[in-house]
Amino acid sequence: MRTADFDYELPEELIAQTPVEPRDHSRLMVVHRKEGRTEHRHFYDLAEYLRPGDALVINDTRVIPARLTGVKEETGIPVEVLLLRRESATDWEALVRPGRRLKPGTWCSFGDGLLRAEILETVSGTGGRRVRFHYAGVFEELLDRLGEMPLPPYIHEKLADPERYQTVYAREEGSAAAPTAGLHFTPELLERIRGLGVRIVPVLLHVGLGTFRPVKVEDVESHEMHSEFCQITPEAAETLNAVRRAGGRIVCVGTTSVRTLETMADENGVLHAGACETRIFIYPGVRIRAVDALITNFHLPQSTLLMLVSAFMGREETLRVYREAVSEKYRFFSFGDAMLIL
Repeated sequence: MRTADFDYELPEELIAQTPVEPRDHSRLMVVHRKEGRTEHRHFYDLAEYLRPGDALVINDTRVIPARLTGVKEETGIPVEVLLLRRESATDWEALVRPGRRLKPGTWCSFGDGLLRAEILETVSGTGGRRVRFHYAGVFEELLDRLGEMPLPPYIHEKLADPERYQTVYAREEGSAAAPTAGLHFTPELLERIRGLGVRIVPVLLHVGLGTFRPVKVEDVESHEMHSEFCQITPEAAETLNAVRRAGGRIVCVGTTSVRTLETMADENGVLHAGACETRIFIYPGVRIRAVDALITNFHLPQSTLLMLVSAFMGREETLRVYREAVSEKYRFFSFGDAMLIL
């Protein structure tokens, strides 16, 4: 299976630069896999496709202001550090720019020295760096003061309200990017879904490089995912297993929720509580064991996210649906519209 097999043409004007307001007024393409048909609705119609006894699985990670801009102390050249994953009270794995000038032993300064970073070593396989921060006070407070929300590079508009890049249920800080399928939900829509008798079950995956790292190999199966922290509590595992035993469906909000469940599921689709670093890579041919339906945005060509969606629908059907979305002028990527795969 070749990476080029997951390509499609997307006009640049369909890349959403700003989110729709209200959140749940984005469009929703509903894909009925068995019938091979699609419907064109709005996200506020989602409740019509859920049934009493189903479970809606959300990722309650919260994005941190992970992008730091400062200077290299020796030369004063501008530098950027994007935090990916915390390893200790002071140490982080990060992406740095300019990479060639930020070698181990280099020091960077942010906020006129309020926060200093020592480059420790290069992280093999990712091109990132292990960075140690030196500061007085509380790191999270400094990060809130000095950091910026790490919007994807294809978004060129500045976000007026940083909370718009958080889900309304974001709770556990640690992500370098939002689980964007969840951005469409409002508290009112969630309450309406609960009122149907649908269980809303939080799991956790801190979104990092693993979700967005581009596939640079020709052979899909040769791609290696970067690790990301995920967790399912005993209560969540018990609830989801009970839902399935009773004949309900597991409906995942976003690819990160899918990857969390599939990491923690056994061969029979039974979920087990725990926490770990996951490198799971889901593409056509990988069996989906614990998930029945998926809510997701429209993803970049040749991305692992598009490959995961193709594991649900098949590659050819996925590309057909994407062509339809382009012709219907759906909005793509992080602030774009959504798709419900049933």
